[in-house]
Amino acid sequence: MGKRLNLLGFDFGASSGRAMLGALEDGVLTLTEIHRFSNDPVLMNGRFLWDVQRFFYEMKAALNKCAKQGIALDAIGIDTWGVDYGLLCANGQLAGIPVHYRDERTNGIMERAYEIMPKEQIFAKTGLAFMYFNTLFQLLAMKEQGDPQLEIAQKLLFMPDLLAYFLTGEMGTEYTIASTSQLIDPYTRDWCWDLIDTFGLPRRLFTPIQPSGTVRGYLLDQVAQETGVGKVPVIAVACHDTASAVAAVPAQGEDFAYLSSGTWSLLGAEIRTPLCAPSVMEANYTNEGGVDGTIRLLKNIMGMWIINECKREWDRRSDAVDFAGLVERAAAAQPFYAVIDVDDGCFTAPGDMPRRVQDYCRRTGQPVPEGRGQICRVVYESLALKYRWGVERLEQDLLKKPVKVLHIVGGGSKNQMLNQFTADALQRPVITGPSEGTVIGNLLVQAMGLGAIQDMGQLRQIVARSFPTVTYQPQDKAAGWDAAYERLLKLL
Repeated sequence: MGKRLNLLGFDFGASSGRAMLGALEDGVLTLTEIHRFSNDPVLMNGRFLWDVQRFFYEMKAALNKCAKQGIALDAIGIDTWGVDYGLLCANGQLAGIPVHYRDERTNGIMERAYEIMPKEQIFAKTGLAFMYFNTLFQLLAMKEQGDPQLEIAQKLLFMPDLLAYFLTGEMGTEYTIASTSQLIDPYTRDWCWDLIDTFGLPRRLFTPIQPSGTVRGYLLDQVAQETGVGKVPVIAVACHDTASAVAAVPAQGEDFAYLSSGTWSLLGAEIRTPLCAPSVMEANYTNEGGVDGTIRLLKNIMGMWIINECKREWDRRSDAVDFAGLVERAAAAQPFYAVIDVDDGCFTAPGDMPRRVQDYCRRTGQPVPEGRGQICRVVYESLALKYRWGVERLEQDLLKKPVKVLHIVGGGSKNQMLNQFTADALQRPVITGPSEGTVIGNLLVQAMGLGAIQDMGQLRQIVARSFPTVTYQPQDKAAGWDAAYERLLKLL
């Protein structure tokens, strides 16, 4: 592997961000947290907005910490959530503050879009599952509402590309983040120009697509001097956080599925050729870009968002209980009390989530859970059951072959109870770890961009060598889970 590489990965999530130093030496990667900060979207004048100036400030703070510690950086990479973007004017400045994907401006826009181009045709062209916040629908909402930003904007940059632009002054669009937009042709891996033209979106907004591992540029002189780190290269890694997480799955062979577990649960498999058949659309699976020419055939399942929002509401009402305490209460609660479809629209927006779980159970004729432990038990079991549904769709309808093991990476992989529930619901092994999959993928794709890693096989060997995993075998009898699964199927 040659000399030690010091790689700095910025990993932005929906509620927090961090800068992690990855030291790659002799085929082993070690991690050190350099800087962590909260990500606090702002509701202002009726719009739910991202505080991007704060992001840039925190990035420079992390770089300054590296300089103070005498760390000579070899590269920098950035990953974020998908779909969201900033618009730039002709002078290179932001046309406005980037809007959060959970903003309400896209309400009803999908149905009106289908009047211009039928849903089936959009899917055949893009292979992307339909989510109200996809970039296509955000742009159409801006157009429909006569947003002046869209008229004056010259370029569109997705969030990680925008942050890289702040650091380097160089514009570009990385493939995996662009693939979340519903504006990409998954076969050519380029912009779907006929769709863009049909919807009347300006072609000038879209910059050329670059593969993961492309050197985007070097820190601007002002940033290099202000932070003290010098002219470090910024690499367009697998900029969509899920693409980075999937790259870090320490899998062997091809008969596996993956689950990137965080605010969202992204469940899927790696394939080489996109699947854009009607059956894929009906299962609401999506074709997103991966590293090294792969396609991530996956489904967005609501993840820890429901638990996080429950905790937020309980913390607001009374004394706070940490997540470990909620798990303990859930473990002591009655099993299979009720089942919810975690992807029901009532769970999408922020708000009083405990009440929504109860209202859903009441509305569907089930016992209504009371207390924190019972509500959390219902949510955790329902997540495991929805994971089973997703794996069965992969096996039976899409891949047409068995999935022998599920790999779980990301922060949710640390929840031992949910991991065991998932193994029991699936009745097959679940392998968890690394929990820091997203930033590990970010760091190792930087190494690929520098030429220190040759391919995905070598990258995954480094992951397996560097980080432990835990295997969960099914323990619970299938009968209880099968009965609960039948209840979920009726709800669906």
